Amino acid sequence: MERFFELEIAYIVIGIFFLAITAFVTTRDFMPKGAFKKGMTGIFAIFAIMIGIHYFVTTKRMQGVKEIFNEGKTVICENKMRRTISQSVLISKELGWKLDGDYFKNPDFIRDFHTARCVDYSPIAPKDERKNDK
Repeated sequence: MERFFELEIAYIVIGIFFLAITAFVTTRDFMPKGAFKKGMTGIFAIFAIMIGIHYFVTTKRMQGVKEIFNEGKTVICENKMRRTISQSVLISKELGWKLDGDYFKNPDFIRDFHTARCVDYSPIAPKDERKNDK
């Protein structure tokens, strides 16, 4: 449950905000009877489904990233501290990174990276122009 709140707290807060707006609007005099119940149920259901799907997709990607890392391959993680062109960081065992729970850690690097902010790294190979000349 701790992991759920860690990953989804921002979306839960957004959902609560929309529920508060729905409660405010549906209790006005100009709204038909039953609007509160229908509105709150609908908004709650939509956000519950969306948050559930997001959690499932995120945890599945996290597991995939962990497996890729443990196989000795490279993953790429988003670096929000550096707002430059090279905003991402390549992470692999060869570069001294270790996996501690859901975090990638390196003693030579200031911050840790959460596996939820990482994806598989597939470098793009340049096309061989000589093949196109034939």
